[in-house]
Parts: sequence; structure tokens; C-alpha cells
Amino acid sequence: MAGLVGNLLILFFVFQNICLGFRSSLSVFKRYKETTRLLSNECPGSDRPVISVGLSDFALDIRMRGVTPKQSDTYLCMSVPLPVDDEAYVVDFKPHASMDTVHHMLLFGCNEPSSTENYWDCDKGTCKDKSNILYAWARNAPPTRLPKGVGFRVGGETGGRYFVLQVHYGDISAFRDKHKDCSGVTLHLTHQKQPLIAGMYLMMSVNTVIPPGEKVVDADIACHYKRFPMHLFAYRVHTHRLGKVVSGYRVRNGQWTLIGRQSPQLPQAFYPVEHPVDVSYDDILAARCVFSGEGRTTETHIGGTANDEMCNFYIMYYMEAKHAVSYMTCTQNMNPEMFRNIPQEANIPIPVKSDMLKMMHGHHEETKDTDKSSLLQQAKKEEGEILDQDFHIEEAVEWPGLDLKLGQVSGLALDPENNLVIFHRGDHVWDENSFDSKFVYQQRGLGPIEQNTIIVLNPSNAKLLNSVGKSLFYLPHGLSIDKNGNYWATDVALHQVFKLGANNKEPLLILGVALQPGSDKNHFCQPTDVAVDPITGSIYVSDGYCNSRIIQFSPNGLYMMQWGEETSLGRARPGQFRIPHSLALIPDFSQLCVADRENGRIQCFRLETGEFIREIKHKSFGRELFAVSYAPGGLLFAVNGMPYPGEAEPVQGFVMNFSTGEIIDTFIPVRKSFEMPHDVVASADKTVFVGDVHARAVWKFASTEKSERIVEARLKNNPESTESLKKQEKQHLVQQTRTGVSFVLITTLLIIPVVVLLAILVFIRWRKTTVYGADGEHKLDSSSGRILGRLRGKGSGGLNLGNFFASHKGYSRKGFDRLSTEGSDQEKDEDDGTDSEEECSAPPPPSAPSSS
Repeated sequence: MAGLVGNLLILFFVFQNICLGFRSSLSVFKRYKETTRLLSNECPGSDRPVISVGLSDFALDIRMRGVTPKQSDTYLCMSVPLPVDDEAYVVDFKPHASMDTVHHMLLFGCNEPSSTENYWDCDKGTCKDKSNILYAWARNAPPTRLPKGVGFRVGGETGGRYFVLQVHYGDISAFRDKHKDCSGVTLHLTHQKQPLIAGMYLMMSVNTVIPPGEKVVDADIACHYKRFPMHLFAYRVHTHRLGKVVSGYRVRNGQWTLIGRQSPQLPQAFYPVEHPVDVSYDDILAARCVFSGEGRTTETHIGGTANDEMCNFYIMYYMEAKHAVSYMTCTQNMNPEMFRNIPQEANIPIPVKSDMLKMMHGHHEETKDTDKSSLLQQAKKEEGEILDQDFHIEEAVEWPGLDLKLGQVSGLALDPENNLVIFHRGDHVWDENSFDSKFVYQQRGLGPIEQNTIIVLNPSNAKLLNSVGKSLFYLPHGLSIDKNGNYWATDVALHQVFKLGANNKEPLLILGVALQPGSDKNHFCQPTDVAVDPITGSIYVSDGYCNSRIIQFSPNGLYMMQWGEETSLGRARPGQFRIPHSLALIPDFSQLCVADRENGRIQCFRLETGEFIREIKHKSFGRELFAVSYAPGGLLFAVNGMPYPGEAEPVQGFVMNFSTGEIIDTFIPVRKSFEMPHDVVASADKTVFVGDVHARAVWKFASTEKSERIVEARLKNNPESTESLKKQEKQHLVQQTRTGVSFVLITTLLIIPVVVLLAILVFIRWRKTTVYGADGEHKLDSSSGRILGRLRGKGSGGLNLGNFFASHKGYSRKGFDRLSTEGSDQEKDEDDGTDSEEECSAPPPPSAPSSS
């Protein structure tokens, strides 16, 4: 009897625990939310700074420990020990900071930090021993990418054992809400030996004085190099507000070779060295900072506060591992006379407009609240872009815009409200009969397109918001929108460029002569695209199918300059074009990038001078690159053309790191297939639209890591859907609750029969004991023992419900198999691509130069 009572008690406690374990899912959800809220107040990485990434790699999160600086120009430091004893290599950096709170960050490597506190005032120093700069960041710079096989050596016998993060908080007005700052950097480290070791060479002026009101003041630095050869791959410039331009050179046998030149008022990234530069024994490294003391009433000295100045030129280099030196400095000017021969470009300031200066400097600037708010929003937006450069985009398959009835889609743009604007050809097509051999349009008898050629759509649900452009165009091509919302469009039949107000029927400005091709200052020949500088208002036109040039006009449409020439035989040289087809203006870097279509490349030029900066070309582009677009934060998007017969490169979209030109991702649609993707446009939140002139379609692509942001944007653009979403959330919550209750109910129903059965057995035993005595008791014990034995499980003294349920047919411990959600490409048409509605594509490169 005692054994039976014990077993009954066991069943009671099991039943009680099951019921407690499946309390209402509402209470569980509440506890989860409270825990999440608690953790969200902590700095990320503080509880788990080291994350394993594969067998030999790991990530180390280095963040400020939730600090709130009390005064402007505060320098705070904190240290993190290297989590391993043996040698490791830093191969990548990812910053976490925004210019509205942080002026700049430096990461040092050393063996003994200046303090063991969680964080300290950097006036105490950074390290007690020799320290090496591993990384520098300022003003929303994009991530630094190290070349393959290159790493900073840490740990072991020669590398530092601590990382020390120094953060300079300039203007602390952003901390009025007393929030805690967690700025920092994430490092990617590996144990795999790197054949090439990275290092930092710092050129720094220490004694420059800038007199008040002085228009031009030069700070020169030069040192002889006395070590093994090093290879330079990135550079960064740094001054405060008075710096106009910083330039660095290698001088060998009297020849000056540019390492890098940049305005310190633009985002202070580590920019790639455009052309490989090696430095050998006895070469000279030279740098010049150009300052202006205008506006100052007292002398300005080199110093650590925002009202002081700095003149720094950082060089990232790599050397063979056996000769590697991790950190070198140059703070002198060994030969002032040599700077008489410095290239003239080093003395020419790179202009940056005042609104850009306000955005870049967060120090003691008095701006209107509205201006400051918009600048901070822009900074935060750019920060979000920078911190998420590793991502993947896929087609937004639920977007209904793909089903729109359009003509040939030639141009796409986004207006200031982020609405999608499509430029299409209505019932007109560009085919082999459109032009004669002199590029004169042959179908004027058709008249202009009678449909609205410019349509404005809600980017979330593709609802029509506006449409204009009726009876204006013959063969639309390129489209862009300036910061004031004006439309800039090109027409290849009219050979003209139009400026249109969003609600104006008549053009505000027309460039070119209608239906007259030409190549002088007043004519175009099939112009392809337009870009307008948001800072200066200058107009840039790519001209075009039968000219090979970029033309700059003033905001009023006056001719200013042009550059470019037709591609010669052999390899296309810098500044040569074979159909400059699409433009992307990058105001942050003062550059204009051109999709050089038939040369299958992107060329980037300085806005002010038209000077060639660099080429971006990849084998996967194939022979044709149709369009290019820039997204704030350092991402470049492009689409290529269909492969030629016998070639393998597929037609697809590309995502690239603007600073390095590296391809981060590629993308293709799930619904339909690209046929001739003609234009691409990307928004600040990495939403991408692609227009196809042959498929007459527009696809929408979105980052797979931004689903929450997409939902928020959807709600913002479609407020009426808010209630339905709330209902869905409520239904989901009720369903969770019902699920919990159902589980408890099922469990209860399973337990009750067992309890009833045991009660019956107890009653039978009592009756038998009364009637039959001890004999009956023996029989009952054996019967109940068999039943409880089954419940306990074989050879077990405790209750095992898992084994009990597992013994029943159909029960499985496995969850549902994950459903595949990956789409597949539709089969491509096997026709020969000679559809008459396809825009004419340039033929393969001829044996002699051609203008088309």
C-alpha cells in the first residue's frame, strides 16, 4: 500500500509540473519582452565579445562600455585583451559609430594599457609601452578592406596582447538625453598565418602654426625610407575644420608619384591607392596639408581639440612577413627645398560646399534646429548603410509593379519622397528603322508619344501617384531627379535634354536642338543620361550613342566644359568611351561614375575637373555594362547586358563596395527573367529597382536582412494597412495562447485516465483485501507493478513520459522538415532576340573605330 501511495504522489507531482510548465503563453511572452528590454539597454558585445567564426577564425567586439561624455572634446579610452595567447591576424574591421556622436576613433595594439579601468580619460595615455595604430575611423567612413593574404599580426611573441580603443567625442549636444554610447569596432581575426603583414605609416606635422586670416598655409612632412620594401594599398587624410586638401607622395629620383589626395572635409575613409605604389630603401615619403586661417581671430596650433588643427596622412601598407614592421612614423621635414617641386595638384583645394561642411563638423556649430535635425537624420541613415555592407538582396516577389502595362522601360529614378518614377516609351519602339546612318530620326511622322511617359508609383504597393510627359517625347531614354524634385530626361530621337517640374506640362529648360544631331556645344547626338549635383546645381550629360563625351553645364544651362573621347583600337584607355550610357553622381566623394556600356566597365571622374580617378571592371560584367547607381553609405549597383554567343557571363545585377570596387553580391529576378535590363536605381535603405527595356518590366529587390525595415516602410507608405497588421498580431497572440491552452488540455486528458485507472485499482485492492486477505494483496501488487513498470520505463525507477509516448506508433521527436522557399529562375526564351521592340544594342567591337 505504501508503494502505491508513493507512486500516486509521483504522478501528482508530474501532473503539477506539466501544468506549471505550460502556463499561458501570454505570461511567457511578457517575460521574454522584459528580458529583451533589459538586455537592449546593455552595449552589444559586452556579454559575449568573442564569437567563433569557423575552425580558425573568430570575431572580437570592442565597444565603449556605455559612456556618457560630460563635456565636448572628450577623449575616452578602453582596453580589451586578445582572447588567445598564440599568434593571430586581424583581417577585417567593421566600425560601429556615427558622426553625430563621435568625431573619430583610433584602435591601438600594445602589451600594457595605461589603465585597467573599464574606461578612462585618454589624457592618462593609451598604452604604457609602445603602441601601434591598427585602424582609424572618422565621419562615417566605410569599412576598411584588407587585400587577400594580408593581416595585422597580434599576439604571440611579437604582436600586442591588448587592443586599446580611443574615441574622441567632439560636440556632446547629442547626449542631452543622457543616453549611453557604445561606439567601437568589430575585428575579424584568424589563426591562419598570413604571408603578408599589414602595418600603418603615420605622417604627421607637429609644429605647424596657422596665423589668423592667412589664406594659404602649407604644412609639409618628408622622411627618407630606410627599411625593406613595402607596398601601399590604402590611405586616409585627417585635419580639422581649416584643412582644404591633404596629399601624399613617394619621391624617387626626383619623380613625384601620387599615393593619395583628398579633402579632409569629406568622409575620412581609408581610400584605396588608385595605382599600386611600392616604396624601397632610400625613397622619400612626402605629404602636404593645405590650411586656411580665414575666419579665425587667433593663431591655430596643432593639438587635440576641435578648435586646434591636425595634419595627418595615414598609409596602410603590407610587407613580407619575415621583414614586417607594424608601425612607422614621420614627423619631420627633412628637406623643405624639395617641396618647390611638389605637383601643383597638391596646392589646389578640393571645394566642399558649406552645407556639406556643416554636416561633416559636429563641433560647436550654430545651426537652425531644422537643419541640424535633417543633418543628424542623414548621418544616422548613412551610418545604417555603412554598418551593413555584408548583405544579400533578393526580388520582392510580392511587389505588384511587375505586372504593370508599360512601354519600353528606359529610365528609373527616385524622387525626394522616395517614390519610384518610371520613364517609358509608350507605344513607340526603338528598332532598326528608327534612325538613318547620320543618326537622324526617321519616324517623325508618328508624332510625339500620346501617353504619359513619366509615371510615379508608391514604391511599396505600386499604386499610381502621378503621371506626366504626354505629347513631349519621341524616344525617351535617361531619367534623373534633382533635390528639388525636378525631372531631368533625355530623348535620343530629339537629341535633347529636358528639365520638367513634377506638375508642369511645359519644360522648365531644354538643352540641344530638336531632331538635329551634332557634336558642338549646342547639340547632342542621342544623349543617354543626366545627373545634377545637389551641392552646386551643375548639370552633367552623357552624350551619347554617337558622341563619346561628358558635358558639364551650369545650373542655368550654360556650357562649362566637357571630357572624353571615342575608344581607340585595342584596350580602352581612361577617359575613352564606347556609349557612355548611365551616370551616377556621388556627392560624398565629389565623383561622377559612368557606365561605359560597350567597354563593359565603370569609369569615375572628379566632378570639378573631369579628371579620371579609377576604373571598375570585372570579368562577370561581360562585354556590356548598361547602368550604374549609388546608394548613400558606399554601395554601388549596376546591371550588365546579355552575353554574346559563346560567352558565359549571365545577365544580372551587381552590388559593389564603392571604395574598393569589390563585388559584394549579385542578384537576378525570380519572376520572369532579365532580358535587357536598362536602368537601375537604389534607395538609401538598399531597396533596388531594375527597369528592362525589352521585357517592359520593373523589378523590385530588397535586402534579406532588412525585413523589419521593409515592414515599417510599408506601413509608412500605406497607413491603411496598420490596422490589419495589428489584427494579425492580435490573432497570432491569441493563437499562441490557444496553442498553450490546447497543449495543457491534451496533457490533462492523457493524465486523467491514468489517475482513474489507478483509483479503480486501489478500490479493487481494498475490496480484495477485505474479501480474500493476503493472497489478493499479492496479486494486486504484481498487476499494479506491471502497469507502473510500463510507465517508468525499462529498468528505471522514475517516470519517463518520453519513452512512454515514443513507444506509440507515429510519434516522432523530429520537428517539421524545413520547407524550401528558394525560388528558381524561369527558363529563358530560346528565340534569337530579334524582337522588333528591343532597343538596338551595339554590335561586337568592329575592326575599325565606330561611333555607334
